[in-house]
Amino acid sequence: MSQVLRITEQRQMVSHADDFGRVAVLYGGRSAEREVSLDTGKAVLAALLTRGVDAVGWDPAEHALSDLAAADFDRVWIALHGPGGEDGAIQGALQWLGLPYTGSGVMASALAMDKVRSKRVFDAAGIPTPDYAIVRNRSHAVLAAEDFGFPLILKPACQGSSVGMTKVFDPEDLNAAVDLALSFDDVAIVERCIVGDEYTVAVLQGEALPSIRIETPRVFYDYRAKYESDRTCYHCPGTELEDLEQQYATLALAAFAELGCSGWGRVDFMSGSDGKPLVLEVNTVPGMTSHSLVPMAAKTSGIDFEELCWRILETSFAVNEAHDHVKGVAHGA
Repeated sequence: MSQVLRITEQRQMVSHADDFGRVAVLYGGRSAEREVSLDTGKAVLAALLTRGVDAVGWDPAEHALSDLAAADFDRVWIALHGPGGEDGAIQGALQWLGLPYTGSGVMASALAMDKVRSKRVFDAAGIPTPDYAIVRNRSHAVLAAEDFGFPLILKPACQGSSVGMTKVFDPEDLNAAVDLALSFDDVAIVERCIVGDEYTVAVLQGEALPSIRIETPRVFYDYRAKYESDRTCYHCPGTELEDLEQQYATLALAAFAELGCSGWGRVDFMSGSDGKPLVLEVNTVPGMTSHSLVPMAAKTSGIDFEELCWRILETSFAVNEAHDHVKGVAHGA
């Protein structure tokens, strides 16, 4: 792997709930991941209220952005998944309004959400990732299948939670998978299918949490396996070898840093028969539901759910200084 960036971010600790001011927890929205976002946001809101934070739930699908600007919030906990929540759109709006927010900024959020462009960044940085091809129509997928063979993975370029994703085993199923993926985005991505173990590594305030190895009886770790199935098994830490665990942590931090991500997030991996980890993608607003992976890794590190939500809210201070100038402009200073 070539020379890669490293995260130098450090925790900015907040001791008192009053220091956060009035907090809007943004959840719901209009993406295909609305229901998961509602679950995440309600869980986060309950945790913050338990810790004494003056927090209020706020659904952008029910309120205009101008209402948010007029509601006298001091900062925002972003619990929106998918387009509009993870792709830099809400981050840009909040930045212009001068409202500090949790997690990654505009550019990093947009890059991480775009699987094509994030793959190109990984390639340029020497971060190992499965071979891929861009698909805009059925014929593109046919050409990719000729190169990669079956099975292969086909998914929209800018969705999360495995929405629109298909593991294609046979040529006769390829067109339906393309049509499904392109029903969400104008661009889809085909990946060479890696037969092996799936891992994920959470990143919190510049540190990698213990890895998680995922086992599912389903064809792959799809939407139902993530949010509905009680048969999905998780192993944390995901590895038994200290060197391998460190390798996952190093790659997770490198992928996170190369995209410019900050605050918190999750990096997903596949490991093939050779045991070497391959980065699939970076999630800048991972789920925080009862089935979610970041809380699981945090718990293994001794961080309970309420503390995790608090620490993620602390990340809104990391961008506070960078937003001071923008805030002044937005308010006419």
